[in-house]
Amino acid sequence: MDKFSQVGNQEIAAVEELYQDFLNDPDSVEESWKNFFKGFELARANYTSRKIQWNEPIDKEFAILNLIHGYRQRGHLFTKTNPVRSRRTYTPTLSIENFGLEESDLDKIFQAGTNIGIGPAKLKDIIAHLEATYCNSIGVEYVFVRDPKVLTWLQEKMEGSKNSQEFTDEMKRHIFYHLKLAVGFESFIHKKFVGQKRFSLEGAESLIPALDAVIEQGADLGIREFIIGMAHRGRLNILANIMNKPYEYIFKEFYGTEYEEDIALGDVKYHLGFENEVTSDHGEKIKLSLMPNPSHLEAVAPLVEGMSRSRIDSLYDGDYDKLAPIIIHGDAAIAAQGVVYEVIQMSQLNGYRTGGTIHLVINNQVGFTTNYLDARSSTYCTDVAKVTRSPVFHVNGDDVESLIYTIKLAMEFRQKFNSDVFIDILCYRKYGHNEGDEPRFTQPQLYKAIADHKNPRDIYAEKLIRQGIMTSEEIKEEIKAFDELMNSKYKDSEEIDKLKIKQFLVNEYESFEKPHKIDFSEVIKTGVKRTRLVELAEKINSVPKGMKFFNKINRILSDRRQMILDDRLDWGMAELLAYGTLVDEGHPVRISGQDSERGTFAHRHAAFVAEDAGEKYFPLKNISPNQGSFHIYNSLLSEYGVMGFEYGYAMAQPNALTIWEAQFGDFVNVAQVIIDQYITSANEKWGLMNNLVLYLPHGYEGQGPEHSSARIERFLAQAASNNMQIIEPTTPDNLFHMLRRHMKMKTRVPLIVFTPKSLLRHPMVTCTLEELATGHFQELIDDKQVEPDEVKQLVITSGRLYYDLVKKRADTADNTTAIVRLEQVYPLPVEQINATMKKYNKAERIVWAQDEPANMGAWPFIYRSLKEIPFEVVARSESASPAGGLMKQHTLRLNKILDQIFDAEVLAKA
Repeated sequence: MDKFSQVGNQEIAAVEELYQDFLNDPDSVEESWKNFFKGFELARANYTSRKIQWNEPIDKEFAILNLIHGYRQRGHLFTKTNPVRSRRTYTPTLSIENFGLEESDLDKIFQAGTNIGIGPAKLKDIIAHLEATYCNSIGVEYVFVRDPKVLTWLQEKMEGSKNSQEFTDEMKRHIFYHLKLAVGFESFIHKKFVGQKRFSLEGAESLIPALDAVIEQGADLGIREFIIGMAHRGRLNILANIMNKPYEYIFKEFYGTEYEEDIALGDVKYHLGFENEVTSDHGEKIKLSLMPNPSHLEAVAPLVEGMSRSRIDSLYDGDYDKLAPIIIHGDAAIAAQGVVYEVIQMSQLNGYRTGGTIHLVINNQVGFTTNYLDARSSTYCTDVAKVTRSPVFHVNGDDVESLIYTIKLAMEFRQKFNSDVFIDILCYRKYGHNEGDEPRFTQPQLYKAIADHKNPRDIYAEKLIRQGIMTSEEIKEEIKAFDELMNSKYKDSEEIDKLKIKQFLVNEYESFEKPHKIDFSEVIKTGVKRTRLVELAEKINSVPKGMKFFNKINRILSDRRQMILDDRLDWGMAELLAYGTLVDEGHPVRISGQDSERGTFAHRHAAFVAEDAGEKYFPLKNISPNQGSFHIYNSLLSEYGVMGFEYGYAMAQPNALTIWEAQFGDFVNVAQVIIDQYITSANEKWGLMNNLVLYLPHGYEGQGPEHSSARIERFLAQAASNNMQIIEPTTPDNLFHMLRRHMKMKTRVPLIVFTPKSLLRHPMVTCTLEELATGHFQELIDDKQVEPDEVKQLVITSGRLYYDLVKKRADTADNTTAIVRLEQVYPLPVEQINATMKKYNKAERIVWAQDEPANMGAWPFIYRSLKEIPFEVVARSESASPAGGLMKQHTLRLNKILDQIFDAEVLAKA
């Protein structure tokens, strides 16, 4: 309808043209216009049948119709939504003169009133209805929605006279109760813990009754679980007054000195998560989970979505109407953090859909100290919502009833359309970025206004007194009683000895040991009977007869069948058998990443696309009748968002194998926040366990600095207290047993796998069915081609370099060098390494060999961990960039490594 954005006769002519379009073809116009024209025709027919003169010219009706559209489209620009600032000025305004109407038209009756649900009405009444709907405490952006059903539903809900904000006296008392909690909690902490950081909710306390309302409305509409993600601002208040975390525990976190033994380091109080079950006003049991989040403000958003999808899949049989994610944003963060865009782009994709997220924005109009005018280029902080054409409501945070009305409407919208909805709560931040900060340095005018502004509780109390619902004395008594409760809970906190961080997802992880208590060198049986492997291989290598596939797919299947007959399995076949055996045993398997279905290097082919229909067939979905689920998705081109999603997905299903695969290993760089804040440290900070697997293709093969290194050194720099497994497997059978061991372990920690590229089809990289049937994961693989007593040089290496070393040894006819592979770099198998040193005790030269520069790769960790071993390191020279860009340079540097190890003079001296 952009052609109606102009003003005057041109606009009217355009509407008349649209009317002619309607007469010629009613289905050619938008639903809202179609409804008006139908009503217009009926009204005109009614007038004619009653022989009443049709007085009003048609151009006036069209002008009013355009006025209505103007309110729907631009009314949000002229609202009373900002509690502490004047709104920016926008032109043209919604004055009737801009639509070809005059003051003399105000008392005339127009049929256009039928278009907003009030029937034929005077123009002044039409305007009053539009002002009340679109220009008071609530502004809404929604006309960009393309689905006519959604558009009509929103219009009818907002404009219909029966949908006005109606609250009973009891409901209003209930609202005041939650405002009392929100304001009283912050006020008590402010007095009791002077100057301490808490990132208060003050200025946005209406969020608490709003959250209560969305939970109650959701419960009435069938929701049984909410998963909430948010940054630090207001978290303590939500923990206390929504999650029902005991006040005394929160108070103790302000002055406690020691954690219980389960948590090594812990975290600041406003980063902690919590889960609880609450009972709605109508008796429904609702599970609430508030996920822990670091100071990376939006980092938790993809985790919320992943955990939500995981529980929808595993607990609610794919029913989106049973669980809803809620993400609480700050205005500066939602406008500027890239992961927000990634998460929103995921929201309607098959592999990542969660049935719609409620996005609540605490819009305190300042980011740290930055004015909102310097914080974004967009008109609104929520403009990212238009990516998915999700409706956006802008609400005055001081008008708690309008906020609750809006949030109930948003919850109903989510349940009906399973789509995202955004609520931008215009409020303010009473203090600076934290309670010790001075905001007047950068925002003197704003904070002068805030200093004189009453809090939402007191504003609402005055309204209730005016309406005769509560008395001044009642309100004072309630506030006093709550303050006494706070003092009582503070005294209770003094009786608490040690701080306790409540375990997140207690039931899901009750059968697992803490990672620091596990011996990772324990041999776990992971073999699968040969006969069953053959049966599963047949399932994996078969497709339905009725489906036609690209010819090369038939060749792939034929080659795989031949592998089984020849008993010579490559990497891809062993990997698929690992998944097949796990789903056969009831373990769900989920893999996602860029091009994961076939694999970046076309080695996996876990999905086959029918040549004609485009339908996909997944052999691993068809293993056995009672198998675990198997899902593999080609992700959107995202690392941060998708890895965070998969981490959240894995968290909710510890008995599922969840894998995120990088297209090339170093693409993991873009998701560094998830690695640093969750994968490597979440157990020590929050007691979280998680068994997410990362596949990071790694190997120096002349592909340049961006396609060589997955940065092993970065993971090893953060390896401590059994917080993860870091593995670089070099054989298909070791990969098979590694994945199965991961699911059979007594604990749950992330698994970082540096997967190969060229080795996927290397003639030496094969295994037998017997090795899958009787073997187990090997942390260290010894050299079986040499006699220990004849070994003069012991080389320990990791990854693909092993195969270059073996070839060079053969080329030089060397029989005095043992080449041992370290497959599990962390936890370091120290006992096995020591046993190897003892076995080759006649070796006079001990070498650590690696592809990576000496300041990268595993060497810095090996040197730090095994100082007692006199290693000589052979690696590329230290450098700032992981690898060179020319193949010739790569080859020269590789040959230099090999020559240094198999130098005849050096070996002769040894």
